Amino acid sequence: MSQNIIPSAGSTPASAFERLLTVMNTLREQCPWDKKQTMESLRHLTIEETYELSDAILEADTEEIKKEIGDIMLHLVFYTRIASEKGQFDIVDVLNGICEKLIIRHPHIYGDTVVQNEEDVKQNWEKIKLKEGNKSVLGGVPPSLPALVKASRIQEKARGVGFDWEDKSQVWEKVEEEMQEFKEEFNTVSGVPVDIEKAEAEFGDLLFSLINYARFIKINPENALEKTNKKFIKRFQYLESKAAENGKALQDMTLAEMDIFWNEAKTI
Repeated sequence: MSQNIIPSAGSTPASAFERLLTVMNTLREQCPWDKKQTMESLRHLTIEETYELSDAILEADTEEIKKEIGDIMLHLVFYTRIASEKGQFDIVDVLNGICEKLIIRHPHIYGDTVVQNEEDVKQNWEKIKLKEGNKSVLGGVPPSLPALVKASRIQEKARGVGFDWEDKSQVWEKVEEEMQEFKEEFNTVSGVPVDIEKAEAEFGDLLFSLINYARFIKINPENALEKTNKKFIKRFQYLESKAAENGKALQDMTLAEMDIFWNEAKTI
């Protein structure tokens, strides 16, 4: 097999995208691994790449963000190439399709609709989606989303059609109400067995109300929790390293001993 000519780097968005399509087509036709892939086999890899992009964004790592965007873009082109081979659609259909959707859903830009703020835009978006045939405002929330993200999206969708609290103080009252109910029923010290199914339902209500409050004060709960996860990991790994420096295993240390290193980690 003769060596392929490497397509030169693009100097414009259009030429750079054309280069990606050329490389993708060549790999699909000639690379044993790329030739074997299906939409199903790529799916879990795409999910992994999406999470890697999310991590890079939280770390504010610009170079890594650029790299992960490229990886995801490759996957999108890959899916489209597979579909074109089956005569289902091609990249032109995909790009024109998203452009048409954006134009239709932005009548305040491409039409004579008047909006006053971001909330008006969101409400128009949901109304247009219903006119397009969606049976429910919540129909656009993917069932497979992680529960925390799904709760946020459900609440945002409901707000888009006016189903929402009027003020954040009302939401906080709901949080306190759910917290009190959970505490009274499940914070038991009597040794009475807890009804796990009921406790789970009540805890879910409490989380849902907290996510709702986070939305009102402009906090992304998924980002907030992930940042806390990362902070815990960093501090715990510091604890592990300091224990190792002192020739100790965590399981052999007292909680008081571990707290010394944990508190040190908080200052770093």
